[in-house]
Amino acid sequence: MQSINCNGKLVSLETPKVMGILNVTPDSFYDGGMYKDAASILAQAEKMLTDGAAFIDVGAYSSRPNAPHVSLEAEKQRLLPILELILKEFPETILSIDTFRSEVAKAAINIGAAIVNDISAGNLDAAMMETVGKLGVPYIMMHMQGTPKTMQQNPSYEHVVKDILHELSEKVAMARSHKIKDLIVDPGFGFGKTIAHNYTILKELRLFEMLDCPVLAGVSRKSMIYKVLEISPQEALNGTSVLHTIALQNGASILRVHDVKEAVECVKLVGMFG
Repeated sequence: MQSINCNGKLVSLETPKVMGILNVTPDSFYDGGMYKDAASILAQAEKMLTDGAAFIDVGAYSSRPNAPHVSLEAEKQRLLPILELILKEFPETILSIDTFRSEVAKAAINIGAAIVNDISAGNLDAAMMETVGKLGVPYIMMHMQGTPKTMQQNPSYEHVVKDILHELSEKVAMARSHKIKDLIVDPGFGFGKTIAHNYTILKELRLFEMLDCPVLAGVSRKSMIYKVLEISPQEALNGTSVLHTIALQNGASILRVHDVKEAVECVKLVGMFG
């Protein structure tokens, strides 16, 4: 049975869990600037918890293509007060920190966050894996080709799933060498992939089980949905639910989402098939 230890609380992933996204960035592709004061942040956190989120993933550095650089200090100043705010109001919340910087991860975990979610799987900060190993917290490693600035310039693979599996297997070995026990892998939908690559990954998601780690799927309102349907991210909730259903049928253990209620419904309904 797959479970992860979050601040001493064992969370089973036998039934897939939903991770709500809380972006506190002014420039995220879907909800940029929506949550910038205490009242709106707490209202959104409460809504996600009420709707059934097992985790809330807080990010203060937009990783959309061509997003502007944010300094280490600015990321900390944005992020840390918000973590304190949420944990003061909702102390049982399991917070995940969306950062690729080990210093930010360490500061956040010291405040009471429980999970580190790194879009670069250690590629953007050589000290990240060692830091997470010492902190003893679950680590989400995402595959990204290039950096947020370059990733969509011309993504190419010999065989997309095989190439990602190869890279992630090396990362898993590296993480284990740093004594990281609870590992979650994320194939990185939209991070250095074309729309065709994304659908190949979704179709072959079960192959990631060979890494012997739970798999996180992050497809919520992404361009692989809205570009195909020729709509905006704001109109992409129905398409998101369709792809969440497919991800769950193909073995996803965690869905990282903007819309918790609908994702929890997907988990319940897909669960009826056993």
